[in-house]
Parts: sequence; structure tokens; C-alpha cells
Amino acid sequence: MSGSPRDGSSDAVRGGGDPRYLRQTCEQSLNNLGVETLDVFCMSRVDPNVPIEESVGGMAELVEEGKTRFISLSECSAASLRRGSAVHPLASLQMEYSLFSHDAEEQGQIDGCKELGMAMMAYAVLGRGMLSAQVPTVEEMAADDIRAQLPRFHGTNIEKNLRLRSALEAVARGKSATLAQLAIAWPMARGSRAGVFIVPIPGAKSRKHLEENVRAADIALTSDDLAEIDRMVPPGAASGTRYPTGQMHRLNV
Repeated sequence: MSGSPRDGSSDAVRGGGDPRYLRQTCEQSLNNLGVETLDVFCMSRVDPNVPIEESVGGMAELVEEGKTRFISLSECSAASLRRGSAVHPLASLQMEYSLFSHDAEEQGQIDGCKELGMAMMAYAVLGRGMLSAQVPTVEEMAADDIRAQLPRFHGTNIEKNLRLRSALEAVARGKSATLAQLAIAWPMARGSRAGVFIVPIPGAKSRKHLEENVRAADIALTSDDLAEIDRMVPPGAASGTRYPTGQMHRLNV
């Protein structure tokens, strides 16, 4: 992941799509990892100030030079996905996708991945923790906990979202699974149904959580299961935007 340039403040100052910046971050990653070639180099967000064709073209040069085997994009629009892919094949799209975040379905990214033969990497699949362990209040969160900035954890939003969580816990019990396992199994099942290989990338702070996450691959969700989940927690049901309002403009570019 290329990351975005920062000026020392809490937020990125620009998109980071300049080919020179992408080359710099790729070479820095190679140096930090002590390897000659990355498996995949992903640009973080689309830079509104740089045409996507220019950004992907710069990453294509890194492929030609053997510095990365594949390239991918993150949180881009379906249109940018198609435009970028026309310059050089893209391996995958990384995007937030979970029981609480259906943007990739509603905005057309999953359809785009299917059309272009790409995989999708689903991050924040556990809803930033809303769909895993006990959810702390904002007051209980550490000073560096990003969730304290997210609208879904504030005020009446958290109250509504916890009610949705309770409904999903009942579904998980019916599948003899934990809520986290259901949350991980769901995008894989949705991807299979849509004809797209979706890889969930949940976090794990302990070996126990890691092993629990892996067992989610054994959970089979039928079409009826998926329909039931959609009835209980339909797209758009989660209360609050997935990033602070001032950062939402950086998505779906």
C-alpha cells in the first residue's frame, strides 16, 4: 500500500497519485522489507489532482522494472477502475466492505471487478470492531483509537448500530459461529454469488483471534441465509458515515 503524503497533521494532505511519489514509496517498501520485488503494490486512494491513467502508468513502469509483480487500487470508483485497467491490468481493488458497508455493491465496484476479472480485498470487514469483540464507548477508547473519530461510534448512531449487531449475533448463533466469523464469511459468500473472488482481511491481535478468523472459511452461507441477513440488516442500515464527513470526498473518486 502506497499510503498518502502527510504534513504532520492527522489527515493526508493530498492523494498521492503522482508517479514520482508512487515510485518513492515502492522503493522505500522494497528497502524496508529487504526484498527485490513486491508481490502487489497498491495505490492508496485516487488522487483527484492526477489522472488515474497517469498514476497507473507510473505503477506499470514499476512492473516493467521488476519492482512489483502486480499493481492494484484502493477505494476508487468503478469508472476509475475501468480507466486504470485500460492502461495496465489491475490485480485487485481494496475497499471497505462488510455487513455494515455495502458501498462496493451500490456504487458498482463489485460489478467492475467481475467485468475486469479482478479480485477484491475487503478491509474493515469486522466493522472496525463493531462486529467482533465487545464495543467500547468513545470515552473508553485510547487516545490513538481511530474509532473515536468515526461517526458510527457516536451518539445515537452507536445505539442503532448495536441493535443491528444484536440481530446479527442471533444469525451467527444459528450457524454455530461467532459474530466475527459470520462477518468474515459474509463477504466471501457475497463474492461467490456475484462471481468475484473477495478476500476478507480482518485484523487479529492474538493467535486465538487468528485461529477463530481462519475457521470462518468453514461457514457455509446459503442464498437463503444471505437473503435473511439482508432483511435484518439491509444495505444502508448502518447509522453514520464510515469516515468523518470531511474525509468522505476521498472515497469513490
